[in-house]
Amino acid sequence: MDRTTLTAALKPLERRGLVRIVPDSADRRSRVLVLTTKGRQLMARAVPVWQTTHDEVERRLPDGDPERLRKGLRTLA
Repeated sequence: MDRTTLTAALKPLERRGLVRIVPDSADRRSRVLVLTTKGRQLMARAVPVWQTTHDEVERRLPDGDPERLRKGLRTLA
């Protein structure tokens, strides 16, 4: 992902108070992303939904081989 796309994706998360973007103490040109308490709470609720959804998709694969699908998608990317 390029810098412009990443910045555009992070701005709404920052506005919602889910992440903080702070200068890197080792290199002031770089930034470090920090999940806020609100961000960690949302992630804790989202991960089980994400896992359940992925499990369901994998269960429905015709050949039952999710790794084959991942490999094919990586090849396309």
